[in-house]
Amino acid sequence: MSRFFATGSDSESEESSSADEITPKAPGATFKQSLLLSDDEEDTKRVVRSAKDKRFEELTNLIKTIRNAMKIRDMSKCLEEFEQLCRAFLKSKNIVDKEGVPPFYIRLLADLEDYLNQLWEDKEGKKKMNKNNAKALSTLRQKIRKYNRDFESEIAAYKENPQESADEEEEEKEPEDSGSSSDSEGEVSSKSFLKKKPEAPSEATKFLKSAKGSGDESSSSDEDDDDDDDEDWGSDQSGSSGETSDKEEGKTSSMSMLFLKKAQDTEKPGVRKEERKKKLKQKERIEEEAEEEGGEEAGGGWEKVKGGVPLVKEKPKMFAKGTEINTAVVVKKLNEILQARGKKGTDRAAQIELFHALAAIAAENNLGQGILVKIKFNIIASLYDYNPNLAAFMKPDMWKKCLDCIDELLDILFEHNNIFIGENIAEDSENLAVSDQPFRVRGCILTLVERMDEEFTKIMQNTDPHSQEYVDNLKDEGRVCGIVDRLLTYMENKGSTEEICRVYLRRIMHTYYKFDYKAHRRSLGLQGETKSEQDQEESEGEDSAVIMDRLCKFIYAKDRTDRIRTCAILCHIYHHALHSRWYQARDLMLMSHLQDNIQHADPPVQILYNRTMVQLGICAFRQGMIKDAHNALLDIQSSGRAKELLGQGLLMRNMQERNAEQEKIEKRRQVPFHMHINLELLECVYLVSAMLLEIPYMAAHEFDARRRMISKQFHHQLRVGERQPLLGPPESMREHVVAASKAMKMGDWRTCHSFIINEKMNSKVWDLFPEAQRVREMLVRKIQEESLRTYLFTYSSVYDSISMATLSEMFELEMPTVHSIISKMIINEELMASLDQPTQTVVMHRTEPTSLQNMALQLAEKLGNLVENNERVFDLKQGVYGGYFNRDQKGGYQQKQSYQRDQKSYQQKQSGYQRGGYRNQNQGNY
Repeated sequence: MSRFFATGSDSESEESSSADEITPKAPGATFKQSLLLSDDEEDTKRVVRSAKDKRFEELTNLIKTIRNAMKIRDMSKCLEEFEQLCRAFLKSKNIVDKEGVPPFYIRLLADLEDYLNQLWEDKEGKKKMNKNNAKALSTLRQKIRKYNRDFESEIAAYKENPQESADEEEEEKEPEDSGSSSDSEGEVSSKSFLKKKPEAPSEATKFLKSAKGSGDESSSSDEDDDDDDDEDWGSDQSGSSGETSDKEEGKTSSMSMLFLKKAQDTEKPGVRKEERKKKLKQKERIEEEAEEEGGEEAGGGWEKVKGGVPLVKEKPKMFAKGTEINTAVVVKKLNEILQARGKKGTDRAAQIELFHALAAIAAENNLGQGILVKIKFNIIASLYDYNPNLAAFMKPDMWKKCLDCIDELLDILFEHNNIFIGENIAEDSENLAVSDQPFRVRGCILTLVERMDEEFTKIMQNTDPHSQEYVDNLKDEGRVCGIVDRLLTYMENKGSTEEICRVYLRRIMHTYYKFDYKAHRRSLGLQGETKSEQDQEESEGEDSAVIMDRLCKFIYAKDRTDRIRTCAILCHIYHHALHSRWYQARDLMLMSHLQDNIQHADPPVQILYNRTMVQLGICAFRQGMIKDAHNALLDIQSSGRAKELLGQGLLMRNMQERNAEQEKIEKRRQVPFHMHINLELLECVYLVSAMLLEIPYMAAHEFDARRRMISKQFHHQLRVGERQPLLGPPESMREHVVAASKAMKMGDWRTCHSFIINEKMNSKVWDLFPEAQRVREMLVRKIQEESLRTYLFTYSSVYDSISMATLSEMFELEMPTVHSIISKMIINEELMASLDQPTQTVVMHRTEPTSLQNMALQLAEKLGNLVENNERVFDLKQGVYGGYFNRDQKGGYQQKQSYQRDQKSYQQKQSGYQRGGYRNQNQGNY
């Protein structure tokens, strides 16, 4: 008899005894039946689902996890789950191709992107994030933006009508739910039916127990357990047939013995169900609250606060009540604030506010300008320290504050001449109090302005050059130059020579790369066209050439450091070259001898040197000095790293050549975008210069085996053009130059001209020059002259004589020009001909070998080389090769040795040709 029914009624005891009688008869039967029952249970619970349902369920589960992570702002979890979601979506690609992208997936992509953008814009929230979350946020934002490009149309459709997309999602879910639960409907109904059925007897037993009044709490609890078990296992009973016999009832009662709860289990299943319901309700409540918070967040004006008693933030009091505020007290407070500077956990923004508050207190109490200047110095220094990372750039609001503070400081210094500032003033000897003595303040305004200039460069380096933000930031350059000019005026009065040189260099660096359009128009006599007063004032101002000349000459005379003088010379040359003053720029470059020791300079100066050489080459090209232009550009262009050498970007390299730290350093050296030299223009100038030099040279030395290359890059472009199987009309700048080169080779200058100067090339290259029309005219002239030279080299063997008038007409050149070109060719022995003055013809001398003779000469030369190499190999085998000497009997090398060829050329000894070897006194001929 089971212990669970010890205190029950007689009927119960009979049932239990009968159950006990059945069990021992078949010891393995209960186990088999339990197995059968579990199989039935599996049969009833098993649902056959399609691949679509499985895949979509996997996607929905991942989406739920992502949404939960979004609620708690767990970016690391979001990133991890999003990567899994992408992989799961890729697995279900076949289903998606058939069914289309599910709306719930599009909805998540759109919501996640909006959520991430909102987080990204929340600057304060980003600061509070830990390192992992912040890193995950930026990574996830990049990934979702890239991923969403494939679903742009679907996301746009969802954003136009989000409610409709949500409804579609629900409609999709409904048929899935109905399909999946079609098999289980009968089960649910049978459950409800079976659950209702045992209710009456259970109530009756309760009633009987209560009426009887005899029974332990344990037995009642056990019976309650039985009832609950009946409810729990109703699904199992539903698998059995509807007709229940006494025999089957006995079996099920015996089976229930296996699944009854132990006495130790105090928690009831009914209680568990209630707890589950409570948890579900709590979750729903939390979700509703989160949605409300999300709505408030979208509207703005909410703040997340910590639990507990609300803390009222009060500004720290600068001085205790009743404190007499004087210079010593303010200086003491200033030092207290400064002591926290640079320490871990210091709020830099609060520190700047404290400095401002201290400056306001000092101004209120009329403590004098000395203390105010000292506080201003510290405010500007704190603004620079706001970003502890050297590579980071200042935020716009901090940048504006910095410019305002420097302007205010300069205003004070200009208004009060009795303030002396300098780095050499010790803190002990500072005089900040109001007295008859002048104020003495430790600090260097020049260092602050130099740092401001560097920060401006950093801001420009870190801004997208193709955005409006770059243009807005560039407008601040006028203000930066204004501050430098004011400092220049101040330093000329009160600064040392070294400081004046430093500030002059800052002014030069903001001037050298700018083309002076006002001076250019004035030189062309177009002053009358300027109408506004501002333009007239600017045109009446000093030319940039005069400013550069004055500043650079002062540095040449007074500077003691090589670096400042080198930078000034390079900037001066660059400015001359930019304004087409070729001879001044060239002479200054040659006199400075910078090319001899520039390799020892630091990288920024080397970048400036490269920029100057490039500008010098472009200037020579504009002036028609083609050879000089080619020589100036050769080093930069032949390296294939022009972009990197000019500081206009980094080339992709292996990590072995450049690690991450070196890459950061090189990025800081980059020149801001508005100072860039157009690389396409640079390459075009170089290739056109190479074409004008190389094509006539190739025509003159067509059959020369030892012909040297003037430009490797140009030859490379020609080979690329020749390798193309199908030659269409040229599209890129390089293709235009290659096509023009082929036309020039044939002496067809008109085709060459049409390829070099056309609408496409004008818009890409030639219109970028200040005097574009003059450059185009010069180019046409050069193409005509070089095409004439190429024609004469190529076809001289065909002609006995040719009239100069015919050549003049063919190439549209004046007779004197044709005469001078041919005369130069004859003098330089490039053309074997003579001029007949009476008939104005060129008479060819026929001294040049024909093409067959040229090939025969080349063959003879190659055969001679082959024979000589063969003899050397043979001598090496015999052990008498040049460089090895025969020893004399004493073991030393012979004093008088000569490498002498045998006079008898074809003397044969032991087969083959023999050459004379090294002889000693006791040795005859070999």
